[in-house]
This record gives sequence, structure tokens and C-alpha cells, in this order.
Amino acid sequence: MSTTEYVAQLNEKHHRIEEKIQSEMSHPSADQLQINELKKEKLRLKEKITRLSS
Repeated sequence: MSTTEYVAQLNEKHHRIEEKIQSEMSHPSADQLQINELKKEKLRLKEKITRLSS
């Protein structure tokens, strides 16, 4: 797998996490702990994407 393909996969995962965050936040009884964990994972992915793209 090339770096470009790997970055594309990471971008897709990043997008799916964003969708999960939005979905969770739309519920009246949103689990803030889960939302925070998803946001941390999203940030880690974004940093990895940035590092690999440099």
C-alpha cells in the first residue's frame, strides 16, 4: 500500500468519525465522554494525516 492510499484511508476514517460525532451530538442524551473520545481520535488521525502528507 502506498502512502497516498494510506492517507486516503485515514481521511475516510476521519470522515466516518466526524459523522459519528455529529450523530451522537444530535441525540438529547448525548454521551459527552464518548464524544470527547471520538474527537480525540479524530485529532490523532488529522495529525497523522498531516505528518504523512508533509
